[in-house]
Amino acid sequence: MSITEHELKIKLEGIEDPDIGDDIVSLGLINDVTIDDETARISLAFNAPYAPSEMELGNRIRELCDEVGLEADLRAHVGQEHGFDDEVLPRVRNVIAVASGKGGVGKTTVAANLAAGLEKRGAMVGILDADIHGPNVPRILPIESEPGVTPNEDIVPPRSDGVRVISMGFMMEEEDDPAILRGPMVNKFMMKFLEGVEWGRLDYLIVDLPPGTGDATLNLLQSMPVTGSVVVTTPQEMALDDTRKGIQMFNKHNTPVLGVVENMSSFICPSCGDQHGLFGTEGADSIVDAYDVPLLGRIPINPDFGADGSTGAIVKNDESSAQEPVEALVAEISNRIGEINRRTVDEHTSDTPDDALPTDLED
Repeated sequence: MSITEHELKIKLEGIEDPDIGDDIVSLGLINDVTIDDETARISLAFNAPYAPSEMELGNRIRELCDEVGLEADLRAHVGQEHGFDDEVLPRVRNVIAVASGKGGVGKTTVAANLAAGLEKRGAMVGILDADIHGPNVPRILPIESEPGVTPNEDIVPPRSDGVRVISMGFMMEEEDDPAILRGPMVNKFMMKFLEGVEWGRLDYLIVDLPPGTGDATLNLLQSMPVTGSVVVTTPQEMALDDTRKGIQMFNKHNTPVLGVVENMSSFICPSCGDQHGLFGTEGADSIVDAYDVPLLGRIPINPDFGADGSTGAIVKNDESSAQEPVEALVAEISNRIGEINRRTVDEHTSDTPDDALPTDLED
């Protein structure tokens, strides 16, 4: 069966983006289509590696190509032509900020498991422990070596089972030494971590922000291209009040909120299986309704998840009952990243004059 590139593009219009509700051609997600020697080489404006939704879209494109007798060779590319900033952190595809309105809600545990979970799915991942006064990421993601230094004095992150880790904890002589720093010094360290680290090529950089809405958080939001933020809370009203403030901060800085994670949502009795809301029930629902943001997931109280950090990332522990909800959370966050990026491509394509479109996309 012989098919032209034009005919293949028309068939691709039959594939709908499940999150946005329009076809992938109209959304501007097809950069280029060429057919050579029974192989369809298709460049896609996808930017969330290993996100289930984009992997499913890729599978549907492969099935369509197979139906018309072609082998699919799919590539992903986004850049400034799609509205993405290539100047700051040019080798990092996505920056995900993990935040909380107050301390003690499990923000760092969520951030570390998000990093480990994305790496487990196959992505190249780094995590920046930007919680200067409470740098606990290395407790959950123990490193395999000390940080290195390049000839131009950039820091080379050590790895924790594949995840590249930078933390203020590496700068302290003793693990329990306090970071007694005033605002200007905090910002100096933040800028060093942002501009003076050789991350290499990353699909995702997870940033564990300090709790609250202080200087360090604001400076990071103003200095790096944050793809989206994850806000962690617990069901207590005090935590929810502070979470609302955090969401408003992101909104004021035009930072997309990927959604809310409700940690410690309930306790499941190991003996009878009954579920108990020790800190209230469905507290995050009020935030979801008020601010029109998704509920990314609820994580029950589990001694494996954030009790002392010594068990490492739960997503790597196949024997833990906490693994399933955390892995589902990782998948949901990566899907939200993909959706936001694809909407960015669509908006940029819609704003581009017709005569500025590449000729290879014209029918």
